[in-house]
Amino acid sequence: MMSNPSTGRQKVTPRGWFIRLHRWLGLGAALFWLIQAVTGTLLSFHFELDDALISNDSRPTDMAAVERRLDALGPGVVWIWTTAGLPDRYVINYTDAGGVARKARIDGGGEVLRDRPADEYTFFELMRGIHIDLLAGRVGHWIMAVTGLLLVTNLIFGLVVAWPRGGGWRRALTPLKTRHPVARSYSLHKAVGLWVVIPALLLAGTGSLILFEHEIGDLVGAEDVQLPANPPQGPGVGLDAAVRAGVAAIPGSRFVGTTMPSGDDASYYLWVRAPGELYRGGYGGSLVIVNANDASIRGAWPVTEAPMAKSFVASFYPLHTGEAGGTAGRVLALVTGMGLTYVLVYGMLLWWRRTRRGSANRG
Repeated sequence: MMSNPSTGRQKVTPRGWFIRLHRWLGLGAALFWLIQAVTGTLLSFHFELDDALISNDSRPTDMAAVERRLDALGPGVVWIWTTAGLPDRYVINYTDAGGVARKARIDGGGEVLRDRPADEYTFFELMRGIHIDLLAGRVGHWIMAVTGLLLVTNLIFGLVVAWPRGGGWRRALTPLKTRHPVARSYSLHKAVGLWVVIPALLLAGTGSLILFEHEIGDLVGAEDVQLPANPPQGPGVGLDAAVRAGVAAIPGSRFVGTTMPSGDDASYYLWVRAPGELYRGGYGGSLVIVNANDASIRGAWPVTEAPMAKSFVASFYPLHTGEAGGTAGRVLALVTGMGLTYVLVYGMLLWWRRTRRGSANRG
C-alpha cells in the first residue's frame, strides 16, 4: 500500500478495493451462499437416494400397467413424471376423491411404492425447497436469486484477488508445506478456491439463470409451445398409446413425463429425452403434443432442433446440475459444492480469527 503524505492515510490500490469488496460481499451474503452450497451438495444425487430409500427392486416399465394404475387412482390425475433417479420409477400427481392433492411413487410395473399428501416433504424434497426459495415462496425466490448473482460476482472478485502474480499457477494451486499455521491456512483456502472457482461460476451462474428462467425466456424470445385447445371426442386414448406415439415422433427418444388431457383440451403434453440433448439422466427437454382423441401427433419439438434462444434457456438446468456431463459432470458438481462449502466456512473462520486478533491488539 502507498501512503498519502497529505493525510497520512494509506492509498488503496485497485487490488485492495477488490480485496475489500470480496470480503464485505462475502460476509454480507455468506449465510445464503452457505445454504445454497450445502443444499446443492446434498442434492447432487438426491433422486437416486430418494428412490433407493424406498426400494432397490427394479421392474422394467410396462406402460400398459402404469396406465392401469392411473385409471385406478381416478380422474384426478394431473401428471406423471419420471423420478429421474433409479430406472423405471415414476411420480404421479393426483387429487383423491376427498379433494386432497397427493403424490404417488410407482415402479415400472405400476406398483405403488409410496403415496402421501403432496405437501408432505421427504428430507431431500425439503432440501430442494430450501435450495430453490428457502420455503418462503416468492420472497425466498428473490432472495436466492439476488444472493446467487452476488455469489457469481464475488467468485469473480475472489479469482481476481487470488490470481497468481507472475503466472505462478502451480504454486498457487498447491497448498504451502509450512509449519506456520496461519500461512498454511491461507494457502489451503486460496488453493481450494482456485480449484473450484471455474465450475462454481458455472453452477452458480446457471442456478441464478434458472431462477429468472421465465423472465430471460421472454427477454430472448424463447416462447413456450402452446397449441389451441383440442376438443375431446369420445373416450380417447390412454397413456400407453400416447407414449408410444410420442416417442415414435422423435426416433430414439425416451419418455420423461406428461400432463394428462383435461375436459377442455384432449392433448398430452408429453416430454421426452431425444438423442443429442444436454440431458443425460432422467429428464429431457423435447416436447411432443399428442392428440388424446386418436394418438395422432399435433406437433413435435426436439430441443436439439430448437432456435438458439430456446436452446439457451433449456441449457440452464442440465448445466447447473452437472447432468450435461453425465455421471462425471454430477460428481464434479458434488465436489464443487463441497469445495465451495469449505471455502465459505473457512473464509469466515479466517476473518473471525483476524478480527479477534485485531481487537486483542487494540485492547
